[in-house]
Amino acid sequence: MVFNAFGIDLGTNNIKIYSKSHDAILCEKNLIAIENRKRVFAYGDSAYEMYEKAPANIQVTFPLSRGVIADIHNMETLVHYFIGDMQRGSFKAADFYVAVPTDVTEVEKRAFYDLIKDASVKAKKIMVVEKAVADAIGMDIDVKNSQGILLVNVGYETTEISLLSMGGIVLSKLLKTGGLKLDESIRAAVRKEYNLLIGLKTAEAVKMELATLEAENRNALVYGRDIVTGLPVEREIPIKLVNDSFEEHFNAIIDNVKVILERTPPELGADIYRHGIYLTGGASQVNHFAERLMDGTGLKVNVAEYPMTSVVLGLAKIMKDSHYKSVAYSIEGMSR
Repeated sequence: MVFNAFGIDLGTNNIKIYSKSHDAILCEKNLIAIENRKRVFAYGDSAYEMYEKAPANIQVTFPLSRGVIADIHNMETLVHYFIGDMQRGSFKAADFYVAVPTDVTEVEKRAFYDLIKDASVKAKKIMVVEKAVADAIGMDIDVKNSQGILLVNVGYETTEISLLSMGGIVLSKLLKTGGLKLDESIRAAVRKEYNLLIGLKTAEAVKMELATLEAENRNALVYGRDIVTGLPVEREIPIKLVNDSFEEHFNAIIDNVKVILERTPPELGADIYRHGIYLTGGASQVNHFAERLMDGTGLKVNVAEYPMTSVVLGLAKIMKDSHYKSVAYSIEGMSR
């Protein structure tokens, strides 16, 4: 009997699931709305529509925090619903490949396995893949050779910097800096400069539109609440103010990339010098970050073609290509 297989990348902000039988990727917000602490009111993109707008009886939450599972019950519910959607409500036995961060504890890694096991999705086999390895494979890099690969994944709440060689991770560092910090820096700058309070969704929209606004030489238009009068207002925000607000966080990431480079063995360092740094992750697309990373390290920066889904694309290749079979491993105690 041929079983289906799923590859799951649990991001703090977005969940990406690949279905081998449909050869399709689901990408939705990793968010759940619970009504009266009991009933699932909405999930995914539908729940995101309610974020920062929901009444007191509807709680809208992210089950992941800083790359690890903070609310396992709600995360199990989300996985159950999303897998159910992809299988049109009829659950069939399937293998699951789950991407996990490297620089977390064994207990936190085990939680990813327990999540799939307890989500009532008929998991036949559960395999774990280091997120950085899946990322590189998703960017069409052959991780099985002896070439040194430096990968920087800028996510929503974390940035993972990894040095890879021979299909494994030589060095890794997880920073608590990502797209959310950039959104918060926009909010702080707008509040300080204009006494204007804006929401996180508004700040995220400005961040995502930044390159377009700059190309068209336009300011960002935001809506918020005037702190002095308490009334809703509209303001134009200069692009320079937004770009300047990112500097502290850009510098923090670049400094930590340099720390990894300083600890890199010389032979692998030579490979990185020749091939450059590989940049991926949803927040890596932020305006001018790739150029800042290039200037800060003096190295070429290769930007992923599909930064949001590179991890789940890597999981798809691992499932299909026996060449990469060895990069997936099971966790002790897993039923086969």
